[in-house]
Amino acid sequence: MLFSDIPNNRTMRWSERHGVTIFRESSDYGNGQTRDRQGRLITCHHRSRCLTRVEHDGTTTTLVNHADGKRLNAPNDVVVKSDGSVWFSDPLYGLMNDYEGGRQLSEQPVALYRLDPASGDLRRMASDFDGPNGLAFSPDERKLYVVESGAPGAAAPRQYIRVFDVSEDGLTISGGEMFHKITPGWADGFRVDEHGNLWCGAADGVHCVSPDGTLLGKVLVPKRVSNLCFGDRFHSRLFLCASTSIYALFTNTRGVQRP
Repeated sequence: MLFSDIPNNRTMRWSERHGVTIFRESSDYGNGQTRDRQGRLITCHHRSRCLTRVEHDGTTTTLVNHADGKRLNAPNDVVVKSDGSVWFSDPLYGLMNDYEGGRQLSEQPVALYRLDPASGDLRRMASDFDGPNGLAFSPDERKLYVVESGAPGAAAPRQYIRVFDVSEDGLTISGGEMFHKITPGWADGFRVDEHGNLWCGAADGVHCVSPDGTLLGKVLVPKRVSNLCFGDRFHSRLFLCASTSIYALFTNTRGVQRP
């Protein structure tokens, strides 16, 4: 399992045999990451304001760093759809302080994007966010869930999960109404299981939310959970990034797997 240690500007690696080791010493303040359909690692970087892909030969390709001729803000989280398109959020958080990548000026509004790596086509899918964050597709990819983490420094930020309908061709989305509000705390990263349930980080651990927005239950954790993923042999082990610790537990469901 790979996970980002943003303040220390590195990507870490954990395995059952070797424990925690350093995967990438200088990650350019990497944050969200995922694998594409060919198993290549895609990472969002705050400092260089881009998405990169590690090729099978170990070389690194910059997938995107500009939109409409201006630099991206600070790509935060990323998912890959079964058609190979790369969807990512681009809030301001990584530009606001030295802790997450270094203070820089924003050149454009925050937004949610879709990138076709084959053609290079980049589309702004939605821009009515204060701070788009984690994102995930439903098992059938007809729904896209996106976290609204709110405007940086706002006294009462908008903080909830939104849900969008994805068009048949996957090129447009509609809707975007509030799906669920995490409390206590707020959602950051999350994943969807084979039944369409959302497993979301929260201030008191992990909340499991049904496809209709009902809270099904919680996994209580001593520290705030910011991000998580399913993994291991059957994709049924849930790994949690909780402040300064990594937790893991086996579940009776499996995370969504793409062909």
